[in-house]
Amino acid sequence: MIDSQSVKTASVTTEKGIDANKKVVGRKRFILTDTLGLMIGVLVVAANVGERIGAETLFNETKGKYPRLRKVLADQGFNGEEYVTKIENLFGFVFEIVNKVLGVGGFQVQPKRWIVERTFGWLIWNRRLVKDYEENTEVSKAFIQLAMIRIMLKQLAS
Repeated sequence: MIDSQSVKTASVTTEKGIDANKKVVGRKRFILTDTLGLMIGVLVVAANVGERIGAETLFNETKGKYPRLRKVLADQGFNGEEYVTKIENLFGFVFEIVNKVLGVGGFQVQPKRWIVERTFGWLIWNRRLVKDYEENTEVSKAFIQLAMIRIMLKQLAS
């Protein structure tokens, strides 16, 4: 599963932008998770980077690292027939958009999509990741990876 999260930044950061959809000045985190919610890829960029561009960049970074990757689920932010076929042709996996159930109003849990949202929730347990305090996006990425390592070790121990 792939998803993005926009977070506010501290005033010292240099790489930041405005996510117009969520009205957040800061950075955008893209994560790629497996079916257990364990992170297999992360990308931190300015918040003004679009969903499609960020996802394609993350797929480029993880290309060839996971040969068993067959299917990636995404939300409507990554929608578009041309984009979906482009991703499938470039990276060789099925790219499926999970849509809301028609006729049902309000909040609804989308099948399988809650897994990546839960991973974002796990990451936010780390106080350092509630806001992006880092000047460099690579340092932000490293803190996200450290937090995920801590989460995985905790799950192994229990």
